[in-house]
Amino acid sequence: MKYSQDIIKLKGIGEKTAKLFNRLGIYTTEDLLRHYPRSYQAFKPPVKIAEGIGEDVATVELFLPAAFKWKKVRNLTIGTGVGSDGTDNVSLTFFNMPYLKNKLTAGSSYLFRGKLKAGQGQYHMDQPKLFTWKEYEERMGRLQPCYSLTAGLTDRTVARAVEQALNSFEEEEYLPEEIREEYALTGIAQAVWQIHFPKDYDSLLAARKRLVFDEFFLFLLAVRKMKEYNEELATDYPMMETAWTGRLLEMLPYKLTGAQKRVWEELKADLVNGRCMNRLVQGDVGSGKTILAFLCLLLTVSNGCQGALMAPTELLASQHFEQLCSMTEKYGLPFKPALLTGSVGAAAKRKIYKQIEEGEVNVIIGTHALIQEKVVYQKLALVITDEQHRFGVRQREILSEKGGKAHVLVMSATPIPRTLAIILYGDMHLSVVDELPANRVPVKNCVVGTSYREKAYEFITKQVRMGKQVYVICPMVGAGEEGEDGLENVVDYGEKLKNRLPADICVEILHGKMRPGDKKRVMEAFGAGYVHVLVSTTVIEVGINVPNATVMMIENAERFGLAQLHQLRGRIGRGKDQSYCIFISGTDKEESMERLKILNRSNDGFYIAREDLKLRGPGDLFGIRQSGAMEFRIADIYQDAELIPKISITVEHLLTQGRLETEKYGPLRRYLNENAGNYIDFRSI
Repeated sequence: MKYSQDIIKLKGIGEKTAKLFNRLGIYTTEDLLRHYPRSYQAFKPPVKIAEGIGEDVATVELFLPAAFKWKKVRNLTIGTGVGSDGTDNVSLTFFNMPYLKNKLTAGSSYLFRGKLKAGQGQYHMDQPKLFTWKEYEERMGRLQPCYSLTAGLTDRTVARAVEQALNSFEEEEYLPEEIREEYALTGIAQAVWQIHFPKDYDSLLAARKRLVFDEFFLFLLAVRKMKEYNEELATDYPMMETAWTGRLLEMLPYKLTGAQKRVWEELKADLVNGRCMNRLVQGDVGSGKTILAFLCLLLTVSNGCQGALMAPTELLASQHFEQLCSMTEKYGLPFKPALLTGSVGAAAKRKIYKQIEEGEVNVIIGTHALIQEKVVYQKLALVITDEQHRFGVRQREILSEKGGKAHVLVMSATPIPRTLAIILYGDMHLSVVDELPANRVPVKNCVVGTSYREKAYEFITKQVRMGKQVYVICPMVGAGEEGEDGLENVVDYGEKLKNRLPADICVEILHGKMRPGDKKRVMEAFGAGYVHVLVSTTVIEVGINVPNATVMMIENAERFGLAQLHQLRGRIGRGKDQSYCIFISGTDKEESMERLKILNRSNDGFYIAREDLKLRGPGDLFGIRQSGAMEFRIADIYQDAELIPKISITVEHLLTQGRLETEKYGPLRRYLNENAGNYIDFRSI
């Protein structure tokens, strides 16, 4: 964008107002023009009072037969009056608007715009906006922008500033004509004007279409260039195949599935080809991704290098660590692991830092503590992030940067639809573990109301008597959390269950607010079979593996997304015995029950994700909208999903056919270089 300047240089914006804009991340006129309206208001012709009832916003012309009355209650100035349109009267109330005393005069007519309400035998309008006919006619028939604001800023102030900025705005058209024609796109200058001040609804749609296209196109082009760059990037840690991985596979008490074998070959090829691995391994819950991560770590340490595995929770990091230690001891593997989490004491941390720096530790498992500045790695060749969507993209980058040109492996059990994967992981190669171990028995599911709870308790007792263990999931930690009523919470529910079940059945609780040591103690007791029933929040959602747990009961199941419920259900059905999942809905609303019945029909995570996407639309399906890849200003990865595959193909053709290097694509190349920081840094490629 040309002629971008400091926001304070605009007429009417002093230091105080500039600071308000700064709160919104607006420092320059370019920032201002990219601060798109969140919605629009249509200024329709005024109506009679009775016609405006039921409308979100209505405009009425009212005659004031008498002067407004003003009074002060503590720090609040309240003005009340009555207006008439000749057919009905409206009671009008203004709060903290004393300047209207001199503006509203008896015997005059004004236009009032706001929400008309009926009650107690009369009509009301609180805090309406006031217009003269001249002011209103200027707006009538146009869509007025409504912006995200901060206290002290109004839509009118922002719109005036935007209008000024637009008058000095000039942007070279960077998209070549052939792309604009293919997608029927308006010019960029017109799009920016019309997104702020559309002359009609069609103009608004055309402007949005162009700006959405640009965000996806520029992002995908940047990601694709990054992928090209990574594919040719030589690693600082070349490896070769060793006998260790083959030995471990022979010693394991099970055989890898066909899918695991295929993915292991892909991973192995990445590690030994001399270039940096940058791969996502995606597989449904229970498909056996962890052993693939351990095989990669084994190949890494047997080449004299270090590997790091970063987990989203201390609970999962501890489980990975214990599992790796157990395998190391059982099979005599060359792992020298360390666990590094936030709860590790200061003295122990210093010792681990020293061991990592000196190479005495070759596998480091932990949480965000792995990316702290104090951690210096001797030879970090492999970075694995488990359930990466829970980390910011930048966190993954920081960890991989600690190893120079290291290999990066991302493991995810989240079944991500293809359109979303293109955005989230477009810079990575994809491997899919699309087969479950042969001995897995499908989980049996049932969706019931709260009246079924007593039968569920009887079933739980019966399963415990058979030597099995149980998870009970509640949506909250304690009572009254977040002002929610009628929701089960872990603390109270645990006590209730202890009193309800036979005394010899051990019930424990687990939630994220517990001390790390207490959480570890409870999980160890549950893993060892001393605890029969674990009442927990979703802290156990990811990666927890207790094969003897065969029952899960989820209270207030309607409060969770389908994808999250599927992740929770993945904690059972991990052994050879039949497992059962009971979804208890706290509401009998038909739509909630129908949504939960999707889980009844299938244990396939990809099917469930597709159905969840249909139901929730542009909502935050996986909790990843703000992961770093999701921060689009106007595009919506769900609402605009159908555009993504087509744009991805356009980008692919553009690069493979060499069109980006031609003369007519010169403006696009210049734009990418000038705006690299907004997408991915092309200047480093």
